[in-house]
Amino acid sequence: MRRINAAAFVSLDGVMQAPGGPSEDPTGGFDAGGWVFGAWDPGVEEELGRIFGRPYDLLLGRRTYDIFAAYWPYVAGEEAAMGEAFTQAGKYVLSRGTPQLDWANSHHLRGIAEVAALKETDGPDLLIQGSSTLYPPLLAAGLIDRLTLMIYPLVLGPGKRLFGEGTGPGRLEPLEQRVTAQGTIIATYGPGGPLPAVDPSAHPPSTSEREAARQCAMANGLW
Repeated sequence: MRRINAAAFVSLDGVMQAPGGPSEDPTGGFDAGGWVFGAWDPGVEEELGRIFGRPYDLLLGRRTYDIFAAYWPYVAGEEAAMGEAFTQAGKYVLSRGTPQLDWANSHHLRGIAEVAALKETDGPDLLIQGSSTLYPPLLAAGLIDRLTLMIYPLVLGPGKRLFGEGTGPGRLEPLEQRVTAQGTIIATYGPGGPLPAVDPSAHPPSTSEREAARQCAMANGLW
């Protein structure tokens, strides 16, 4: 059985869009592409060495696959070894459409059930890179085993977020955490189950007239 491990670069306000370069993903008018390299952190480089130092296949959304397929097979110089490693790895693309999968060792997954079935097979762990659209359905299905966030000490404003639309409530269990010398938080979480139940009687609401007026204003959309 495989595990699904995810690793993402994230700003303090939760944005994960286009960390690698200005042309990577400017959709929605995002103009801060390449922000990771503007604040590069040797501590993060060390963490990436750990993440990519174990056998893996890639689990990607269609857009991230397109970004990777247009770059990594053609890269030269210092990054050529990573390009070759990505080419040799299995690449599983979760998409409802018909993506162009002409990069070697690429496979189409049509839904969460196929991801779950793939996880039950023998092979290296599945590593998610980027792919913001994968997180809500995979978290809801309880399929992510480890989530490593590299949280940079900067704020990006508008942009695609790690926990975007459709993310349901739940807990994450902290597994490892550290802060680099440059202030990047590297935190790894595992599944933690549902949110704990709250006993309403333990926190009774105020019975003041002002609270009653506030509740009324909320009910009428005026608060």
